[in-house]
Amino acid sequence: MKFELTDWLNSINQSKVNLMDENPDCKKDYPPYIINRCLSGTIDTLMYSNEMNLNHFLDKKLQYDFFINSLRTKKRYSAWLRKENIKDLDAVKSYYGYSNEKAKQALNILTQEQLNFIKSKLETGGKK
Repeated sequence: MKFELTDWLNSINQSKVNLMDENPDCKKDYPPYIINRCLSGTIDTLMYSNEMNLNHFLDKKLQYDFFINSLRTKKRYSAWLRKENIKDLDAVKSYYGYSNEKAKQALNILTQEQLNFIKSKLETGGKK
């Protein structure tokens, strides 16, 4: 039997039924990185997730047992953390040759008129 991500998270957060004890073959299906990422989205599980990130080399069963036995039963819902998309960042990066961090700093200083000038210089023509 193959378990989905929601099955793993529900067993850790709510039901506390150890899926690996019931079905030892499912150990290979446990996604430690994704579980750590999901659990890092709430404040009460952040430190536990960080602890498993520091001990990523541990066996999957040990990581799962740590979570299932350490976390309190609670309904936890966290949004998936996404990379922020900043408007005009790519234009500033390519115009000045800046890194992401320097381009973000430059965006705080540049006016809209300057950004329009940068975009006009970077236009190569053709279809948009």
